Amino acid sequence: MSLPPGFLDELRNRVTLSSVIGRKVTWDMRKSNQAKGDFWAPCPFHQEKSASFHVDDRKGFYYCFGCHAKGDALSFVKETENVGFMEAVEILARESGMTMPARDPRAAEKADRRSQLAEVMEEAVKWFRLQLHASGGAEARAYLERRGLPGPAQDRWEIGWVPDQRQGLFHALTAKGVAPDLLVDAGLCARPDEGGAPFDRFRGRVMFPIRDGRGRCISFGGRSLDPKARAKYLNGPETDLFDKGRSLFNIARAREAAGKGQTLLMAEGYMDVIALSEAGFGAAVAPLGTAVTEDQLRLIWRIHPEPIVMLDGDAAGQRAALRLIDLALPLMEAGQGLRFAVLPQGLDPDDLLRSAGAGAMQQVIDAAQPMVRLMWQRETEGRDFDSPERKAALDKSLRATLARIADPSIRAHYGEEIKDLRWQLFGRGGRKPARGASGFRPFQGGAPGGFGRGGRFVQAPAVPMPATRASLLASGAETAADFVREAVILAACIRHPALVAKFETALERLEFSTKGHDRLRNLLLYHHGRDDLEQALQAEAPVDADEVLRHPHVLATSAIRAGADPVAAETCVAEALARLQADRAHRVEIRDAEDDLKGVVDEGLTWRLSRAAADRQSAARGPQDTKGDAILASNGVELDREELERARRLHESIDFTRGGRPRNH
Repeated sequence: MSLPPGFLDELRNRVTLSSVIGRKVTWDMRKSNQAKGDFWAPCPFHQEKSASFHVDDRKGFYYCFGCHAKGDALSFVKETENVGFMEAVEILARESGMTMPARDPRAAEKADRRSQLAEVMEEAVKWFRLQLHASGGAEARAYLERRGLPGPAQDRWEIGWVPDQRQGLFHALTAKGVAPDLLVDAGLCARPDEGGAPFDRFRGRVMFPIRDGRGRCISFGGRSLDPKARAKYLNGPETDLFDKGRSLFNIARAREAAGKGQTLLMAEGYMDVIALSEAGFGAAVAPLGTAVTEDQLRLIWRIHPEPIVMLDGDAAGQRAALRLIDLALPLMEAGQGLRFAVLPQGLDPDDLLRSAGAGAMQQVIDAAQPMVRLMWQRETEGRDFDSPERKAALDKSLRATLARIADPSIRAHYGEEIKDLRWQLFGRGGRKPARGASGFRPFQGGAPGGFGRGGRFVQAPAVPMPATRASLLASGAETAADFVREAVILAACIRHPALVAKFETALERLEFSTKGHDRLRNLLLYHHGRDDLEQALQAEAPVDADEVLRHPHVLATSAIRAGADPVAAETCVAEALARLQADRAHRVEIRDAEDDLKGVVDEGLTWRLSRAAADRQSAARGPQDTKGDAILASNGVELDREELERARRLHESIDFTRGGRPRNH
């Protein structure tokens, strides 16, 4: 539906951002200035102890300097309540006493239908609860008692029972005036193929209500007590209220518990979640009878940046974990991943809690492994690597897996961890490097320094002279060119604020080489949309802004000057970003290739070097030069003299007749 002009402005004027967010956070009053509408708190979107989440009541915006979450009251309600835009508007309007405008007839009809279905589901909850406490529910009550769920716990989870009758629920609710069509559309009843009155979809089952993030009952899960039943667990069908792939059991309670600092746990079924919650692990959820979907994974990441997946100790649990790894790899972002807790063989969380208690479960959670370890286990467990060919096959499989990680920073760190694990498996001459309890190589005496990539000892650098520390080359960038390109990008965005929106994702992901550049990037994203953007930056970070805007290369670039053509400025930023990415990727390839010379390599090594060099050349030519790309596509990679010579020397150092080992070994 469309809102009348001025409605959202009036809504934002009536709602105080700090009052909306204050329900979810605890303000740090040492940093906050309530009189000026300036508030700080730990971020509700990621786990942290410091107060890096800033709320500006006067501007009506929030921003986290840690995870870069930003927005206004509407976006905050959308993210924390897991609702759509119009639902967020309705929530804030109701709290502020504003009347929502009339909807168009079709939208109003659809909303009314959903409201009716939600009411029918609540009536079903009441009827199922009544049947559990009736004489016919004795078997179900005894089953729940055996599973460690006494009466108070049954009430907390609103567990019910449905008798084994064809039309028990149908007759009970239609007697209350509920239309048969509503029972069918809610997923509670089904129509027979041969026609006639609808029949109950659930019969002879313990019933678990499934509620959404707003607490509405949207479906049921039924557990059969008949050992001969075709399906032990049965979920309701997809309806206007219920989408299996976008829902999680116990999502509302888990989000509240996670907001109070608990780690989010993802178990397999209803009873696992209930057992975990009753034992004090309240931030527990479960998928609904299907493998975890991409939407469910994104949903749990909105609740907690690094949830722990509880894996049953059987083969099925291991297979589920491997499927989840493949799903998660392309979706991971910085600070957002998965850990895996493997339970003892043959036990699920409910079994472990009943047999060994909450302490044993906490030990399992504390021992949860990062996803990279399970990925490595999948590639190596049960395999023998006693030949160069088998080792090369492992390398090929690992490279293919790492290539699925979209985030370049995460991909690089995964590569480092895999190299370390590979070193432990193969070593040199069968030896494995010494490791400390933390998992990192300890310092082993001698001159100050440490062990770097590939196990090489690196001498600590000499303390720089004051003049050296003040130079451009000591700014923290690997090359001075990186520093210059970053300055060009930031200056263009300051002079042409519209570019911030166009390159927002690239700016968020870009790793800047200095704290000053990083600080400017954060302020650009925070103040995005202001007409006086440059003045705001000059006021909050005058030294950093002056350093960028007065840089000689920036002053010499006509596309960045005030009043310059915005299209030229956009092209300038795109070229600088492309060249930064290409140069950094090229340096990574060179370092990786040099490390690979210490182990097993193949002819693909020189191809990687030449490919990286070609990417550098393509970025240097800019997005408008398509002729060079055509040459690369038709004639192979065209290297400059320096790169060609380096690739040639590297290629000649490898003896392919000896399994790809360097000749000097």
